[in-house]
Amino acid sequence: MNRTVMLIGAVVAVPIVTVLAVSFDRDPHEIRTPMVGRPAPSFTLRDASTDGAVALAASRGKPVVINFWATWCAPCVREHAALVAAARALGSDVQFIGVVYQDSQEQVRAFLDQRGRAYPMVLDEDARTAIAYGVYGVPETFFVDRTGAIAAKHTGALTADALTRNLRVAAQ
Repeated sequence: MNRTVMLIGAVVAVPIVTVLAVSFDRDPHEIRTPMVGRPAPSFTLRDASTDGAVALAASRGKPVVINFWATWCAPCVREHAALVAAARALGSDVQFIGVVYQDSQEQVRAFLDQRGRAYPMVLDEDARTAIAYGVYGVPETFFVDRTGAIAAKHTGALTADALTRNLRVAAQ
């Protein structure tokens, strides 16, 4: 084999292998978002159940949990029970808002009829809200503090422990 070809192959392969080796050690759920510490992008979206408007601004003064989800997303289905239980337990102390991502109102209504509801589920029909928050996949959950700033973000299905831990950060 030609030495020049081997040298070029090594020059190309070594950086790629190095980046992959370093990246294998990182959990994608732990990647810090630049949104933390910034004001939460405002939105007013249509409620999937009532067709009324739900505005983030109406929740100012208390912590808010904004969960981007879809009925076709298996991790979203798994986390739904924990979110509903927390919303019921915390009552009016914390506002929960589910933002439906790339899904239909009919699917959402059927899902909620079957699995329960405890907080507004709004339709992000043109994905502008997801884009404003930098969502790259569901589920993603943002925790907004009383002042309207994003205090924390969780990527992937929420557990009760992760929900409690992030709510503590938002409530400070």
